[in-house]
Amino acid sequence: MKELLLYMARNLVDNPDAVTVTETEGEGGAAVLELRVAPEDMGKLIGRQGRIAKEIRTIIKSVAQRTGKKVSVEIVD
Repeated sequence: MKELLLYMARNLVDNPDAVTVTETEGEGGAAVLELRVAPEDMGKLIGRQGRIAKEIRTIIKSVAQRTGKKVSVEIVD
């Protein structure tokens, strides 16, 4: 899932080399994927009214459910 998130984010931004994803363990054993992008690309990743960010989270959660895992995505400044 980390690779999928990295792939989606790199294709949305102007500076794909600045995209990083770190995986940590959250509450209850759920994985937390922290997504970082260049400051000038933050708007492209979030989208109008957060639509793109919401869809990214939806895709990652649906893939995680198929594998029986719990994953959340956090977009970090």
